[in-house]
Amino acid sequence: MGDNVANNIYLLARAFAIRITKLNQYLKEEKKEYIISNQIFRSGTSIGANAFEGKEAQSRADFNSKMNIALKETSETGFWLDLLHAANYLDDAMFVSINDDCEHLKAVLTKIVKSTKK
Repeated sequence: MGDNVANNIYLLARAFAIRITKLNQYLKEEKKEYIISNQIFRSGTSIGANAFEGKEAQSRADFNSKMNIALKETSETGFWLDLLHAANYLDDAMFVSINDDCEHLKAVLTKIVKSTKK
C-alpha cells in the first residue's frame, strides 16, 4: 500500500471522527437524543482509532485486522446515520454530507483491505 493512501486514510479518519464528535454534541444539545448519539459516537470514532492503531501494527496480518475492523465500523456508522435521518434527527443536507464522508472512508478502507490481502 502506498504512503499516500496510508496518509490519506489517517487524515480522513481523523476528520471524520471530529465530525462525528460534533454530531454527537449537536444531537445531545439540540435534539436531546442520547441513545443513538452514543452508538454513532462509538462506531464513528472507532474508525479512526483502528486506522491509527494500524500504523503501529506488528505484522501485515495485524495491520489488515485493524483496517478490517475500521471498515466494519464504517458500515455500522452508516446504519446509525441512516436511522438518524429516517427518524428526522438529521435533515437531508446534514445526512448527505456526513454519509458521503462515511461512504468515502468505506471506499478507501475497502481499497486498503483488498490491497493488503494480496
